Amino acid sequence: MDINFELYKVFHAVARTGSFSAAARKLYISQSAVSQSIRNLEKSTGCVLFSRGTRNIKLTAVGEMLYSHVDQAYSLFKSAENKIQEMQSLKLGEVKVGVGDTILRYLLLPFLQQFIRQFPDIRLKIINRTTPGIIESIKSGAVDLGIVTMPIDDKDITVTEYREIEDVFISSVRFGYLKDKVVTIKELASLPLLLLQKESVTRRNLDMFFSANGVEIAPEIELESMDLLVELSRIGLGVAYVLKESADQFIRNNELFTLRLEEPPPKRHLGIAQMKKVPLSPAAEVFKMKLYGDSSI
Repeated sequence: MDINFELYKVFHAVARTGSFSAAARKLYISQSAVSQSIRNLEKSTGCVLFSRGTRNIKLTAVGEMLYSHVDQAYSLFKSAENKIQEMQSLKLGEVKVGVGDTILRYLLLPFLQQFIRQFPDIRLKIINRTTPGIIESIKSGAVDLGIVTMPIDDKDITVTEYREIEDVFISSVRFGYLKDKVVTIKELASLPLLLLQKESVTRRNLDMFFSANGVEIAPEIELESMDLLVELSRIGLGVAYVLKESADQFIRNNELFTLRLEEPPPKRHLGIAQMKKVPLSPAAEVFKMKLYGDSSI
């Protein structure tokens, strides 16, 4: 038997009001339309649902049983509608964001603090991944949107540019002779380099930069964590390539310094990635707009 929700909607209204005319007024349809709907539902179920008197109507035993189930379903539908309204008004919702730990720690924390103050009822779920992992998480549905290093070449993903950031080569006093010197790319390649692993987009972009200048590099150490690269550079293990903000504190304290390069690598561009042709939830859309600095929301 095919389910016709409109018939059950009319049935529910008649059962609640105890009157065809009252149900018609409640549903803004004619009384004859109500009567026809009830006849069609009784024909579809093969059961008489109402006993009709001269002044009122009552549910039959079968009608009582059907009403108990329809009323539960009606309550669920109304609850869903209320949830949707709450989401639209940003009184409810969840945003699942994929972001790398360094970007999260040094660039995103102040924004997140402001966001939860403005939208305390929206639940934030942060998933820590590298850019390739973020893309896979978006495609699997584990996150709604992600902050990634550009460029991204994936037919299922759309990326809009978010902001420009700068990565720098840093060193401790062990290589203090480089502090006031302009370092060439070949000289840089000869140093013990501390870099992110090859799987990261940041590392791939750096490798392309060296390759475009005809220089091959063999890093001393490759890690997943940029914070660890900073720490290893502090103790003198080598020259690390890191997000500028991740080393600022140690540079101010004169524990580290930034190398001056004859030709520095191009600045990095972050983008906000999401599934192509898949709309974001209201909460996720607001989160994205706030990232872009939209103060009108």
